[in-house]
Amino acid sequence: MEESTYRAAGVDIAAATRAKELMAAAVRATHGPAVLAGMGAFGGCFDAGLALAGVESPILVASTDGVGTKTLVAAAMQRYDTVGQDLVNHCVNDILVQGAQPLFFLDYIAAAQLDPAMVTAVVGGVAQACRAAGCALLGGETAEMPNVYAPGAFDLAGTIVGVVAREQMLPRTDLAPGDAILALPAGGLHTNGYSLARRLVEQHSAYDACPAELGGASIGAALLAVHRSYLEEVTRLRATVPVKALAHITGGGVLDNLPRVWAAATEQTGRRLGAVIRRGTWEVPPIFDLLLRLGNIPEQEAFHAFNMGLGMLVIVPADAVAAALAAVPEARQVGCLIEGEGVQIAD
Repeated sequence: MEESTYRAAGVDIAAATRAKELMAAAVRATHGPAVLAGMGAFGGCFDAGLALAGVESPILVASTDGVGTKTLVAAAMQRYDTVGQDLVNHCVNDILVQGAQPLFFLDYIAAAQLDPAMVTAVVGGVAQACRAAGCALLGGETAEMPNVYAPGAFDLAGTIVGVVAREQMLPRTDLAPGDAILALPAGGLHTNGYSLARRLVEQHSAYDACPAELGGASIGAALLAVHRSYLEEVTRLRATVPVKALAHITGGGVLDNLPRVWAAATEQTGRRLGAVIRRGTWEVPPIFDLLLRLGNIPEQEAFHAFNMGLGMLVIVPADAVAAALAAVPEARQVGCLIEGEGVQIAD
């Protein structure tokens, strides 16, 4: 009778161990004095007293997210160094919307069969983005799950914990018609809209194609453009002007995400708020021109499925616009709040 082993069942423990050895240096490079136990421990240990010293009435803010089917583009391109950055930056931006600064991060990567080189590249990207954000990569999980994932496919998700002083929490409740909406630009799709984007590319083109819209770059490279972190820019803006609210434009696009920031204000004041976004006030990355052409996508659907170049929206008083644009020159004023409901895309 043939001996039964874990490897014969599809799980290679040696490959997982090798992956952990390869990623160890990158992970430990994110650790500061607040990390008491990290990689290799059963649970990560973080000295909250040290990290929260000087924060008055500290509020912990946590978020979990993934990079969706962007992993399939990474697999098709055999390029894995960007999606880890995407994951961290997405999560950093999500807690930034509440005003929080990142403290630590946990990642989860799973595949049908672990490739140590692939896992190391992915986690290397996670560690790189954590270092840039001043965030400890405290731990995570690397799982080999045959029959759950298709061969060559993998899943990537993460959890972030940050902190904000209670009086610095966003959004503020004094949002009002006339407040200006500024946009910090996106470099591409970030981590949303990939199911539609992949369908269009696979039906009408190829990932290695280099259409005129992209100026010589391949479609795959454009789709793998890193999800930007806006931590530095938002920190600079908050030190300069009274930022009232932030909206991270992720799944649901500007049409669904922007109204989330004034929900509390309208509930408290009873005032109906909406927004107008003005066409032509920002630069739309060329990957969106290509996708809209390939799919003949209506404008309403485009602003619902994609960020359309609007990575993070920042709401400030109208009289603070000049100072905000001086502090972050790449920002653009793209609209304003109005009395009404929903988001209008207008000339």
